[in-house]
Amino acid sequence: MARYLVQSLRTGRFLVPSMLDGCPEWICSLREAGGGVVGDVSSALDLASDWAEEGEPVCVIDLDRLGTSDDYE
Repeated sequence: MARYLVQSLRTGRFLVPSMLDGCPEWICSLREAGGGVVGDVSSALDLASDWAEEGEPVCVIDLDRLGTSDDYE
């Protein structure tokens, strides 16, 4: 299963569904993300579109790319 996170390029925080009730929340630490990652790019983009502040620059991070030959530069 793919694992994606939305990150604010302004604050560095991560937007993830809460593990308690599924409601999206901004967190400061990857450690706090727990299982709150999303399983596909489309869901990550929807999360960003619906919950990021208007005009806030965000990026979608594919956690499975990190540390591989396809890692982000």
